[in-house]
Amino acid sequence: MVRRNPAYDPPEYISWQPTPAAMSEWQRTLAASKPRQRLIAALSPLDHLNLYAGLVRTRSTDTFLKRWVKQGVLSKAWLGTGEEAVTIGCVQALRRGPGGDVVGPMVRNAGACREMGAPASATFKAYLGTHDQASKGRDFHFGDLRCGIVPPITMVAALVPVFAGIALACKQRREDRVALTWVGDGSTRIGDFHEGMSMAAALSVPLVVVIQNNQVALGTRVEVHTRASLDKLHMAYGIKGYSCDGNNVLDTYAATMQAVTDCRRGRGPVLVTATTFRLGGHATHDEAEARQMLSPALFQHWGERDPIGMYETHLVRSSLPLEEGLMGLGLAAGCLPEARAERHQTVLDRVAEAAEAEVEAAAEEALRSRATAMPDGSDVDHDVFAEPQG
Repeated sequence: MVRRNPAYDPPEYISWQPTPAAMSEWQRTLAASKPRQRLIAALSPLDHLNLYAGLVRTRSTDTFLKRWVKQGVLSKAWLGTGEEAVTIGCVQALRRGPGGDVVGPMVRNAGACREMGAPASATFKAYLGTHDQASKGRDFHFGDLRCGIVPPITMVAALVPVFAGIALACKQRREDRVALTWVGDGSTRIGDFHEGMSMAAALSVPLVVVIQNNQVALGTRVEVHTRASLDKLHMAYGIKGYSCDGNNVLDTYAATMQAVTDCRRGRGPVLVTATTFRLGGHATHDEAEARQMLSPALFQHWGERDPIGMYETHLVRSSLPLEEGLMGLGLAAGCLPEARAERHQTVLDRVAEAAEAEVEAAAEEALRSRATAMPDGSDVDHDVFAEPQG
């Protein structure tokens, strides 16, 4: 079972146990769509373990960042705790590697970087501002074009027109590639979002924009800043739209796969609306304010729907031969219990331990870089572009 950290996890996760209501809801979601059922049924045991490992790595990365804040290593961190499935489910639906698809993760989607092929240490090094990573210490917003990762900037929704342009380039070059980026519910109210979506729709480009509706924009609840249903926003642009349970990694994966397939068939762009919840503040500095602003019942409801705990419970109860995926992760099957549920739990424990060990080693590597590889200013004018004057 994924390790819980009383000092860093939301209180709803410390002693998390599956509830009948939440698990019934999970199963109803998976049964609601035949096309998505077929997509999920096509997943191999290795695919399921990769999804699970991605969730655990992302949660573990947040845990280390929060620990660093409490230790004074960082002043603050922007976490995606409780929203991991929106990142991992989407990325797993993409083609990764050289010539693959392109993503533009926002800060709560930092887990996409490791899943797209960047080293796990890159996010930590970006936060610490070391020189031995892609931004060379200039910005904690991380990306690596070699892995198909375009770094974001602080202005929310700014990547939407950028990704409309990337998708247009893919279309003009006749490349079988899809561009995908995420926006929050509040970001859909920004002009950049509208301009980018309008252009993408008019030119029918292979763009997927995931609306990560975590129900609060900085400190403004979604029902205050938006009267319309985000599930129907795609209709304003005359394009396809899908909605999914953003805490159900399988539903998110299948919805994204539907959107990506549409784009590959020339039916883009597509909006995917994933409903989730931010189990914390905008960043680590205002978690107390978030608890004051939103009701305890809301935290309890979404806490019961922990995307990692729910998926783990689903896999333990499933009839999948999960042990067959261990070799693909480089893990030895070893001696496993005969009883199916116990065997599945043992497999998932080994996957979680490996994922957590990878993140721990990455954090230690980043701390060593802070001691030996900080920027010295000698290349401050490198990789800087400007229009010539005069």
